[in-house]
Amino acid sequence: MTSAAELPASSGSTFTSHLTPKDHHQTDPLKQATGVYVTVHGHFYQPPRENPYLDAIERQPSAAPFHNWNERIHWECYRPNAFARILNDRGEVVGIVNNYEYFSFNIGPTLMSWLERYDLEVYQRILEADAKSSQRLQGHGNAIAQVYNHIIMPLANERDKYTQIRWGKEDFRSRFDRDPEGMWLAETGVDYATLEALVAEGIRFIILAPSQAQRCRPLPTEDDPQPEWHEVGGSQIDPTRPYRCYLKSKLSTAASPLSTIKEGSGDHRDSHPYIDIFFYDGPISRDMGFSDVVYSSNHFAGRIGSAVRGDHRPAQLISVATDGETFGHHKKGTEKTLAYAFIGEFPNHGWTVTNFAHYLSLNTPTWEVELKPVTAWSCAHGVGRWQDDCGCGGEGGVWHQKWRRPLRNALNWLRDQLIEVYEEHGRQLFRDPWQARDEYIQVMRDRSPANVNRFLSRHQTHKLTAAEQVDALRLLEMQRHALLMFTSCGWFFEEISRPEGTQILRYAARALELAGDVAGVQLEKSFLKRLGLAPSNVDLFKHGAEVYRQMVQTAQISVKQVAAHYAITSLFNSQELTLSTHKKRVYCYTVNEIDYQMQRMGSLTLAVGHLKLVSEITWESESLVFAVLHLGGWDFHCCTQLFTGRRDYSQLKEKLFGVLQQASASQTILAMTQLFREETFNLQNLFAEERHRIMRLLSQETLTRLDQLYTQAYRDNYGVLMAFHRDELEVPQELQVAAEIALGYRCMMTLRSLEQDITEPLLSLNHIVELEAIATEAKHLRCRLNIPEGKQILEQLIVRLLWQLLHDTNGTFATEIQCLERLIDVGYQLNIGISLHRSQELYFSCLHSQIVPLCLTTLANKEDNNQCRQLLKLGQKLAVDVSKVLSQFD
Repeated sequence: MTSAAELPASSGSTFTSHLTPKDHHQTDPLKQATGVYVTVHGHFYQPPRENPYLDAIERQPSAAPFHNWNERIHWECYRPNAFARILNDRGEVVGIVNNYEYFSFNIGPTLMSWLERYDLEVYQRILEADAKSSQRLQGHGNAIAQVYNHIIMPLANERDKYTQIRWGKEDFRSRFDRDPEGMWLAETGVDYATLEALVAEGIRFIILAPSQAQRCRPLPTEDDPQPEWHEVGGSQIDPTRPYRCYLKSKLSTAASPLSTIKEGSGDHRDSHPYIDIFFYDGPISRDMGFSDVVYSSNHFAGRIGSAVRGDHRPAQLISVATDGETFGHHKKGTEKTLAYAFIGEFPNHGWTVTNFAHYLSLNTPTWEVELKPVTAWSCAHGVGRWQDDCGCGGEGGVWHQKWRRPLRNALNWLRDQLIEVYEEHGRQLFRDPWQARDEYIQVMRDRSPANVNRFLSRHQTHKLTAAEQVDALRLLEMQRHALLMFTSCGWFFEEISRPEGTQILRYAARALELAGDVAGVQLEKSFLKRLGLAPSNVDLFKHGAEVYRQMVQTAQISVKQVAAHYAITSLFNSQELTLSTHKKRVYCYTVNEIDYQMQRMGSLTLAVGHLKLVSEITWESESLVFAVLHLGGWDFHCCTQLFTGRRDYSQLKEKLFGVLQQASASQTILAMTQLFREETFNLQNLFAEERHRIMRLLSQETLTRLDQLYTQAYRDNYGVLMAFHRDELEVPQELQVAAEIALGYRCMMTLRSLEQDITEPLLSLNHIVELEAIATEAKHLRCRLNIPEGKQILEQLIVRLLWQLLHDTNGTFATEIQCLERLIDVGYQLNIGISLHRSQELYFSCLHSQIVPLCLTTLANKEDNNQCRQLLKLGQKLAVDVSKVLSQFD
């Protein structure tokens, strides 16, 4: 990776100065088209992964050690690009660049919603990057919108096309506080009907692959009213200029101020609607994804330079596009390459880093283009990858994709059935059901009761009753899931039973369920019949209907299961259950606990309760009664049923607690069975997150005992262990394991104590001394401490101590900085793989706003500079380049 040693060490956290025109430029390329412009577009996207019943992503074991794939890719890509390091030859941080400030980018709305919940700091960095790029590029921000949930637009019906665009626009507007100028099409899938919808919705430009163009020509002029067409169907189109694409059908006769060429342009097609199109450079974009060109900013710039045309045109754009996840996830560390290319390599070549909207504002298209009928960037067969056994997605494998067409047909059939349900029942509740669907994105962004009420008030045909409000929201959710079930990923790969295919079938199942709730229609049997025509490559499943039965129906969640989840977990949250009307949440359900009573008798624990569950999404509610018996260990017996009245509930509670007095598990279970007479639940029926938490709690006592036993074995045999190591003999596995577990346990206990005492420097120092002793022992005994939770605690403690040091002036600076330095050192000595990235970011953000001014003031006043020296040496310990400032104290 190219070094950035020649960059000024005090250049701050952004590098806008490197992107301003050089002195020899007579024209400002940010205001007038001149020279070479470079645009790197990143398509950042993750499919919706939420459980349709819980509105949350459940743990995905394949993403370990992270909770799910969104989280894993976030730490490998989305966050590193928000804080991309520029390093010198010593590996020290010279600068931290927000790559989103220089990218052209789209981030899928489903991914942005997740980012907003998961890492608000990165989310805000993305919004700030767009605002800063807009200031730099004459009001044109880097961000463009995306069709909402990544459906293949040519395969969507007309209504779905418009809803995808409108949802994408509204989501974008609510985040970036401006209208989008461009829109990314999923897989760049396009046809002329899609272009019509985009033009009608005010989208100015799109980005396509060069292979999607059919022919192009210069725009007609008075001097040349019939210029010759050039066939470019083999990807020969020149990607260094924008093109105008005129529509061919019904919009051509419509008066649309959004799509009329300015008067006096000399174009005989002034009244024709159009959209402008950029075609990215295909070979370079392919190299970014499939070669090592992005591992070196110098090589990357060289590859960009090879595309510059030497025909003396006044301005040209070299644009490349790829999945944004390339930078950091697919190709580790390349966010640094990109950062240095943006602020170093490209400006050093005299190139202007821009985005498509800004370039279009300086360069009105002088050429027009016609597209092939139906195309996408990742399929050589039009859009066959999302409906046919075309071979794309199964390259090199032996599996077929014959399931694609039947799956598409089944979902199209279901969509059409749901349209009938929506229109029949929706017209009774909404003035315009389809307008209500288009504007439902406003509720999806903000599900607060006040906002939902405002939405319903705008669209209702009359004052809706509570039951009608529930049906209205169910209908809209049915339509939301009917769109989610067309997410492109479901067809992208080689097998229907993959997680992507299973996920879209889960959305279909939820839509089916909601249709049944509102209209009483039973569509699942007919749907399964159609899925049965989709052959699976996996013998276990045979076809799509069996995938649905085994992977989808088994994952469906009832309100009684939510109540059982609450009941079992309440046994471990009893300290929180003090108020009889205390409201809590179970995923997307609000739990209003009306009554709760728990008693213990020997090893048995019984809890009985009455609660009201309310869905935060559809507002449907149920009043339920539960009883849960914990027999000890892993054994739970839980029953739920609908609330039938206070008298029945009081009698049930009295009987159960009366039987419990016999201290007989079998008698209590028998009584529960007689009183509830419905299905029972146990630990296995809990939602995965809470089940895992309870499993850890139940294991904790045993693990603590084992830790203590291993610690005793370690102490008893410490001399023996040392003798083995001294004589360089192989240590018996049992003794080595005992040492590693004992030291890991001791380390965790010390870290937890340090967490409690972190605001007391002297106490903290004592704990750090203990950690140093543990690290020394572990090194002598060649122990590897497996404490991922300890790594996380240590990283957080370093950040907390650093923040205290930089923001709290409590007169204990010397002790605090000593604690911090020693804590960083011991973090490395423990060899548990700590990361100082968050601490680096915090230090670097204060370096030029606080630390450097303090040091310069100290020098100017000839004051004691010991504190400044210590702060700067702390920067060195955090691998931040402070050499130029530090040299002034020598």
